Amino acid sequence: MMKGSVATVADAIGNTPLVRLNRLAQGLKADIYCKLGYMNPGGSVKDRIALNIINQAEKRGQLKPGGTIIEATSGNTGMGLAIIAAARGYKCTFVMADKQSMEKVKALRAVGAKVVICPTDVEPEDPRSYYSVAKRLVAETPNSFYSNQYHNPDNTEAHYLSTGPELWTQTGGEIDAFVAGLGTGGTITGTGRYLKERKPEVALIGADIAGSVYYDFWKSGQIIEPYSYKVEGIGEDFFPTTIDLSIVDHCYQFNDKESFLMTRALSRQEGILTGGSGGTAVLAAIKYAEQIDRPANIVVLLPDSSVRYLNKIFDDDWMRENGFLDPEEGLGTIRDLLGVKPTPVISCQKADKIRDVVALMKSHGISQVPVLDGGQLAGIVTESALLDRIVSDGQDALDAAVASATTNAYEVVDPDAPVGLFANVFSQGKVIVVWERGEIRGLVTKIDVIDYLSHTQGAPR
Repeated sequence: MMKGSVATVADAIGNTPLVRLNRLAQGLKADIYCKLGYMNPGGSVKDRIALNIINQAEKRGQLKPGGTIIEATSGNTGMGLAIIAAARGYKCTFVMADKQSMEKVKALRAVGAKVVICPTDVEPEDPRSYYSVAKRLVAETPNSFYSNQYHNPDNTEAHYLSTGPELWTQTGGEIDAFVAGLGTGGTITGTGRYLKERKPEVALIGADIAGSVYYDFWKSGQIIEPYSYKVEGIGEDFFPTTIDLSIVDHCYQFNDKESFLMTRALSRQEGILTGGSGGTAVLAAIKYAEQIDRPANIVVLLPDSSVRYLNKIFDDDWMRENGFLDPEEGLGTIRDLLGVKPTPVISCQKADKIRDVVALMKSHGISQVPVLDGGQLAGIVTESALLDRIVSDGQDALDAAVASATTNAYEVVDPDAPVGLFANVFSQGKVIVVWERGEIRGLVTKIDVIDYLSHTQGAPR
């Protein structure tokens, strides 16, 4: 074999560079270094766990020649598994939630993997969730291996054997803190254990995303009701066995907007092309540096590359549509609108009878009501939908559950989304349901927007 080459793509995994943060770390006494996990051949730090999971499965006889690797993934672990599988002759089937970027889906299909898409907003135990679908496919597929990154100790071991020693060597032991996003938890748990064995005073900092269960549990032992978020690859709505939160010394949580704006800043001010979870991790590193306010060497792991989010984080239209960039029109946000006209949100449960919902709407003088299923939004019921149901089925309809009359004539919007983006929503005859941290914060109709704009200085004449 030629000098300087490696035998297979698996042999090219690891030895990724450390790059100092400069412009974004100005004024900090600590130095922050970014570990570029996206420079692995599969484009993410997950190549490391994929290699160890496959190697160990082969040793145990769990993965046999011609076998099919099945995994529930946000895309990066799937790519790591897929490139090694391609080199070794395995097939792959990956199950992904529908919030993941199309770049990830297309990349997996490009290396021959089969991709199954599942809904995001369902409980992990729901048969439609990507965890449940992956388990079902394993049971249905002969000669298959479930890599099971959320509960496979080979995930954590990969970072103990690879990332930890590599960082220790790269830094010459001069590392004072390690920062990583909390996803499956394998990175911070495996790397952290290795580093603390060498240097017990190394601080481990976890970066979490708002909507995930990790931060609140680490801080207070309380398990919150998780809610959806758009940053991919970190945060969870359950607790994988691959994470050990007791090893985490500090934990910080940030929202989608903060994470995405930092991700874009890393690209434009540092030339560091990472994804949204990398932006979250850098925010945590900066916050920790601000709090300690002393010289230190902080290493933050950046899991994947910006190329997988070009149609999302790096697309101005997508960012504005989701309320992450200020609207060009400068008309303010939905939160501003609600501040002008604060109104208690009247809602009903999907099992409520239509006659009771009619009485509710009449007593409050409202024409539409959000319909909840426990704490989740199940739809919306309007005067016209109720009228259609009663005209169609007569008086019998009054004793039916209101779930039978719900419609999807609404858009769920974050309160920080710009008002100027939603003219098309109203032109389609829909209303806006304002949703934040698992609760309805308001209901916005066309007349509410007209009223808001008429009272806003600088509104169109």
